[in-house]
Amino acid sequence: MSAVRTDWSREEIAALFDLPFGELMFRAQCVHREYHAPDEVQLCTLLSIKTGGCPEDCGYCSQSAYAESDVKAEKLMDVEAVLASAREAKAAGSQRFCMGAAWRNPKERDMPKVAAMVAGVRAMGMETCMTLGMLTFEQALQLKDAGLDYYNHNIDTSPEKYGEIITTRTFGDRLETLENVREAGINVCCGGIVGMGETRGDRVGFVHALATLPRHPESVPVNALVPVKGTVLGDMLAGTPLAQIDDIEFVRTVAVARITMPKSMVRLSAGRESMSEATQALCFMAGANSIFTGDKLLTTGNRGGSADAALFAKLGLTPLVGEEPARMEAAE
Repeated sequence: MSAVRTDWSREEIAALFDLPFGELMFRAQCVHREYHAPDEVQLCTLLSIKTGGCPEDCGYCSQSAYAESDVKAEKLMDVEAVLASAREAKAAGSQRFCMGAAWRNPKERDMPKVAAMVAGVRAMGMETCMTLGMLTFEQALQLKDAGLDYYNHNIDTSPEKYGEIITTRTFGDRLETLENVREAGINVCCGGIVGMGETRGDRVGFVHALATLPRHPESVPVNALVPVKGTVLGDMLAGTPLAQIDDIEFVRTVAVARITMPKSMVRLSAGRESMSEATQALCFMAGANSIFTGDKLLTTGNRGGSADAALFAKLGLTPLVGEEPARMEAAE
């Protein structure tokens, strides 16, 4: 097998982006087949367990208190309601259940309820993932004790672009939470968003930041911006084609992520509902092997399970099944 490296230079990553498209796809597919079954894709379901009212000013997010969107602040869901959604997701074929709360960071009073959600979903035999904002090490330990398999905390974009997108927390804050999660023994889910008006150099920097972490994230979600009216980026980029990134450049980003982080699950996340079947097929060929399925992500639409089943049938893809939760804990 090819070596798993964490010493990629920006120049090397830029050279991958610059490869002829066919050559890049070939290299990505070769790497993918070394570490993953070529025709298996993990199905994940995402549920917003606490929607709206977030004090962060992320320019892409309709849940930000700074956004003039139609998303209203809601309370944390009851545990049983969350578990009911998880049962539906499992019945529909999802292997991982992801829960997201629009917080800057969870308050201690919320941790027992959140831990109960994790334990309940884990007891169903599903992988568990949460995204709750910044975490202290002590909070990460509480989630680990409850059985959490993955914690999602995206870096969003390159270190250089980051300050143009978010000002209420720093890139370093993001990395600190990732360190706390790692130290607690939880797998990391970390990716970002493309199509926010960034340059290719920013996409190089984004991949570089992930591929040079001491240990690669076990999951790398790649989102295409969904411009939402009332958000800074939504109003700025509304009406632009695929939010200022074309299909081929998006596929290139997926392929470079696959080559530089060969063991990671690379997930097609937000923005997939606007992609053609051909673009999604290219992403799978480039090494994407995980998707969010269902009709809704946190607040934006998604393609839905029936559309995904039809696409899988066309492409000869099968859902990943039969794996133990946290199967990649000892991957490195």
